[in-house]
Amino acid sequence: QVQLTESGGGLVQAGDSLRLSCAVSGRTFHSNGMAWFRQAPGKEREFVSAISWNADTTHYGDFVKGRFTISRDHAKNSVYLQMNSLKPEDTAVYYCAVDARVGRVGIHPQDYHYWGQGTQVTVSS
Repeated sequence: QVQLTESGGGLVQAGDSLRLSCAVSGRTFHSNGMAWFRQAPGKEREFVSAISWNADTTHYGDFVKGRFTISRDHAKNSVYLQMNSLKPEDTAVYYCAVDARVGRVGIHPQDYHYWGQGTQVTVSS
């Protein structure tokens, strides 16, 4: 059974940093893209960042503007999101996901088959 477990969320002040982690268990996805999405109350799920299987391709949402960095560690079967210069509008539940298509890395929620339960990030002003 595939399980994705996010961690690292919390309550921070504007301008602070957080590092989100997502550990995958039950199967390895060394040939699959992985991504982070987020969802704020009353809003649709929004693409944050994605990374290809070999980390040579990364994508970021327009709102990131150089503040976030995605990375992955095959040995730990994990993906990470370093978030700097956080803003109140970054407040959301952050989800990690695995693209079920081998060799692909999408930016749309429908590209992703496996999802974690999410970790809350709250940024106060």
